[in-house]
Order: sequence, then C-alpha cells, then structure tokens
Amino acid sequence: MLTDFIAQLPNFLAQVATTEVPVPHDLEIPLPIPEWALKLWVVPVFLLHIFFVNLMVGGALMAFVNEIIGLRFPRYDRLARCIGETVTVNKSLAVVLGIGPMLMMNLLYTIHFYSANALTGHAWALLIPLIITVFLLAYLHKYTWETWTGPRKGRHVLVGGAVAALFLFIPLIFLVQVNTMLFPDKWSQVKGFFTALQIGNVFPRYFHFVAASLALMGLFLAGWFGRKSFPVEEKLPEFTRPELRRHFYRWTFWVSCAQFAFGPLVFFTLPTQGITATVMLWIFGAVFVAILVLGLLWKEIHESDARIGRRFWPIAALFSLVVLGMGQGRHVYREAALAPHKEAIARKTAEFRSIELGTQMRIRTGLGAGDALTAAPSGKKLFAQTCAACHAVEKATSAPSLVEIHSLFKDNPAGIVSWAKAPGKKRAQYGPMPPMAHLGDDNLALIAAYMLEQGKGATAQPTAAP
Repeated sequence: MLTDFIAQLPNFLAQVATTEVPVPHDLEIPLPIPEWALKLWVVPVFLLHIFFVNLMVGGALMAFVNEIIGLRFPRYDRLARCIGETVTVNKSLAVVLGIGPMLMMNLLYTIHFYSANALTGHAWALLIPLIITVFLLAYLHKYTWETWTGPRKGRHVLVGGAVAALFLFIPLIFLVQVNTMLFPDKWSQVKGFFTALQIGNVFPRYFHFVAASLALMGLFLAGWFGRKSFPVEEKLPEFTRPELRRHFYRWTFWVSCAQFAFGPLVFFTLPTQGITATVMLWIFGAVFVAILVLGLLWKEIHESDARIGRRFWPIAALFSLVVLGMGQGRHVYREAALAPHKEAIARKTAEFRSIELGTQMRIRTGLGAGDALTAAPSGKKLFAQTCAACHAVEKATSAPSLVEIHSLFKDNPAGIVSWAKAPGKKRAQYGPMPPMAHLGDDNLALIAAYMLEQGKGATAQPTAAP
C-alpha cells in the first residue's frame, strides 16, 4: 500500500548515506489504467497544465515590470492592470489542470517521485502555504489597484513584486523535485532543498522555463489584446490595437531568440545517459519549427497596421508544435535516464518477492522463517533455509523430491542452478516455484551439489495422485 511505503520511506532514506545507488523494491500495486495509456496522456496533460503556469508566471512578471514603468508613464500602469487581471484566472486553471499530471507522475514514477519529495525536505512541505499566500496576495494586488494610489502606490507595487517573486520561486521547487527524480545515484548527496539545487542542470532548466513563460505570455497577450472584442478604446485609450500586437510580438520574438542560448545550455548540461537518437529527433525537430516561428514573428512585427495579426494563428499553431516537441523530448529523456534504475528496482522487486514467497512456504510447513545466511554458508544450511519447505528427500510434497531431481540432473548440477534462477511451471500438481536468483550462482551451486548428494542412493516413495 502507498501509505506503507510513505511510512517506511524515512527508514529507506536513512540508509541512503551508506548506499551509492539506493535500489528499493517496487510497490506491486495495479495501475487503474494500462501503463501505455498513462504514458500516452502524461505529456499532453502536463503541457496543458504548464501552459497556464507559463501564463501565470509570465503575466505576474509583465504586470510588475509594466507597473514600475507606469510610475513614470501612466499608460503602462493601465496596461499592467489589464495584464494583472489575467493572472488570477490563469493561476486557477493552472492549479486545476495540475491535478492530472501530478497523479500520473505518482503512478508512473512512484518510487522516484516520493523519494524526491522527501529529499527536497522543507521546501516541498512549504508548497501549500506558499501557494495559499501568493494566491491571496494576487487577489489583493488585483482588487486594490484603484484604492492603493497616490502615497499608497508604493505599497501596491511591493505587493505586485511579492506576487511575481513567489510565482518565480514556487516553480523552482517543483523543478528541483522533478530534477531530483532523475538522479537516484545522487540521492546520497542530498541533504535538503539547497543541496538538491546542485544536482543536474537545475538553473539552466529554470532560466529556460522563465524565458518560455515570458515568450508564451507575450504571444498570448498579442492575441488577447488584439482580438476585435477587446475594448481597447475603453480600457487602454492611449494604445492602438496594432500597437499592442506589435509590442507583445516583440516580447515573444526577443525572448524566443534568448531561448537559442538557454536551450543549448540545457541540452549540453544534461547527463548523457538519457540522450538517445529519439530525444535528439524531438528536440531538434522543435528547434527547426522554432526558427519558422521567429521568421513569422519578424514579418508580423514589421507588418503594416492594417495587416498585422493575420499570421497570429499560424504562429500559435507552430509555437504549440515547438512546445509539444520539447515536452515529448523531455519525457523520452526521463524514460531513458531512469531505465537502468527502474531495471534495478525490477530485479530487487523480484528478489524481494521470491524471499517473501519462500518465507511464506517455510511458515506454512512449520519450519519457521529461517535464519539469516552466514558469511560462508554450506549447501546443507542453504537448502534448509530456502528449499526444505517444499523439497523432501524421498517423497514429493509440494515440489519434486530430491530423488527425482537427482534422476533429472545427476550429471548436470548447472541445470539446477539455471532452473532455480528462472523456474517455469511444467506440472499441474505443483505450485509455481519462486525464482532464487537473489542467492547468487555460488550459493545455488552449493545447494545443487547438496541436493544431488542427498538424492543419490535414496529411494523415491510413492505419492498419492493429485
């Protein structure tokens, strides 16, 4: 159960300092839907969430910057207010749409997700109070625009700055958590949020995210203020509709140009174990489309007032393809980067399961759970601890007798070892044998020699038909 895992997580993490690459066993809990379906939907659902996160963060930053400019040029204060009105709406959509990808990440990467949560420490625990605080401040900033004027304007600007700062800090916590998931070999070095900041390429990814938020918000506002239904003459009489479009097109263009510096910085600071041909195909495909977007933006910026805006929807469609390519590329990278550790977890889970089944068999036959293996075990003791619950010398019980095993493998002890590591099921009267690969080839060889020795010369006893 998930609650059991969370309860045991502190004990597991306490062992991290003495283990170079912690490999816990997995939680064998069935998924509510097939894994392939979760992986199919996790990228589009996450991108829908991050779209509104980008608008929320970019909007808070733009509102704050324009309000400061508005202290000297009042028309930008009114523009800042119109931008600020979108922030509270976008943050609500970001929160609601964040539930889906959060649950999917929990299901697909349970061990990595909750381990990263615990390792990032107090910062992760502070997310809820921080989110509540910034939401209240965002509403305070929005609804005091008309009343906090004159001598109180400075207070209003400070609230806007606090909103922008918190909206910048909260995604950093999420980014550090997601980044920590990718580096189980570094978990022993993590002592909390600030040490987790030093793992991987946190800051290049963060700058890339902030730039993406500003670029996306610029494109959004070019369409939002440029649409025919927006009352420019009423809300922003000092601006014209083409001027607003051009202003925010410039935001998107120049910040997107900066992404051609941030993007390679992110790529070249990624650990190489997750970089595959598929990852590069997605990322460089997105880069190619981004170049097309820049070309269309440049044409729009230099278009006449009468024709500006005609390329908005093609730009938005191509921009969406860029985001999809980057999102899918990161997902493919995450899968490739975690594949070795997930395989190690699968092996550990199989070992844990075989030990559990073996112990259950021993208890059911009254032999007890068994003692821990000694440093130099003998074939006799290993057999007693792991095999005697099912295998008797002369009589077949819940598994073949040693006499029968001798008849099958008398000249092939290696065959016993191979079978024990990956047993199959050949006879209906016997239950499935748990794999014993966790014992290792040397211990299995000792067991095989002991079984053949005991089965030699003994006489099989008849058993009742199943």
